[in-house]
Amino acid sequence: MRVSMADVAEKAGVSTQTVSRVANGSPRVDPATRARVEKAMADLGYRMHRAARALRTGQTSTIGLVVSTLASVGNSRMLQAISEAAAARDYALAVVTVGERGIRDAFARLRSQGVDGAVVLNEATELARDAAPPADLHLVVVDSPPDERFSIVQSDHAGGARAATEYLLSLGHSTVHHIAGPARSFAATERERGWREALAHAGAVVPEPARGDWTSASGHSAVSGLGGARAIFVANDQMALGALRALADAGRRVPEDVAVVGFDDIVDAAEFRPPLTTVRQDFDALGRRAVAALVAAIKGGEPIVESVPAALVVRASSAAR
Repeated sequence: MRVSMADVAEKAGVSTQTVSRVANGSPRVDPATRARVEKAMADLGYRMHRAARALRTGQTSTIGLVVSTLASVGNSRMLQAISEAAAARDYALAVVTVGERGIRDAFARLRSQGVDGAVVLNEATELARDAAPPADLHLVVVDSPPDERFSIVQSDHAGGARAATEYLLSLGHSTVHHIAGPARSFAATERERGWREALAHAGAVVPEPARGDWTSASGHSAVSGLGGARAIFVANDQMALGALRALADAGRRVPEDVAVVGFDDIVDAAEFRPPLTTVRQDFDALGRRAVAALVAAIKGGEPIVESVPAALVVRASSAAR
C-alpha cells in the first residue's frame, strides 16, 4: 500500500503539517525535527505524489539540464552527478541538448515541460549568457564568469592548473608547455590563466600554448606544435591521452623524456600508459551543489557563486628531470 503523510507523521511523532513542510522544503522546520521526519520517510519508503504537489504548490518538482553535448567525459559525469543529486531531493530531471535551433529553443522546450528551474552545463554557459535567459526560469550555471542573473557553481580550474604547473616546475623543469582547450570555453580559459600565473610567479618563460577541442585526436595533433617540450600540462585527460600517443609515436618516453599532467581525473586516467598525473574535478560535489543552489533559487533564495576545489593526483606520467 502507498505510504501516506499520516503514516510518516505517526512514525516521526509530528503533525501531518510538519511532514508536508519537510516534503515541500519549507525552512519553517527545526533541523532536528526535519532529520527525524526525513528518517521516517526513508524508513517507510515515502514518496511525494508529484501531481498532487504540483497542484498544491504550483511547482512540478522537475528540474532541467541544458547541455551542448553528452559526448565529453566531463558532461556525462556531470549528468550522472546531477541526476543522482536531483533524485536524492525527490526531483525528476528533464535533459535537453542545444541543437541547431539554439539555446532559446532549449529553454522553450524546458518551459513547455513545466520545469521549476534548470542547470546549464559547461559549454552551453556562454550561449546561456548571450541569450538572456528567461526571467521566469531559475538557473544555475556550471562554470561561468560572475553574472547576477543566476547562481554559479564551478570547479577551481585556475587553482588546479596552478597546482599542476607548480608541481612540474618543482620537478626541475625550466618551463611548462600547455595544450589548451577551446578559446571560447570558460573552463579552458581559467585553466590557461592558472598555468600562466604559475609560470609568471616563478619567473619562467611562458610558451605559446597549442590548442585543442577536448578530443584525444586534437591532443595528438597539438603535440607537433610544442617542439622539444620537456613538461606538458594538458587542459583535459582526453587530450592528454592523445598527447601520450603522439609522444610514443615520436619515440619520446613519458616521463623519462617528457612529463605530462592532465585535468579531470576521468575514470580511466589511472589505466593510461603510463598512469596519468592529473587534476581531479569533484563531479559529485559539483552536481550536489548545483542542485542545492537551484532548489534554493526555486524557493526564493538569492543567486550565489560557489567554487569546488580541484586537487592534484600524482601518478607515473610525471617525474623529476
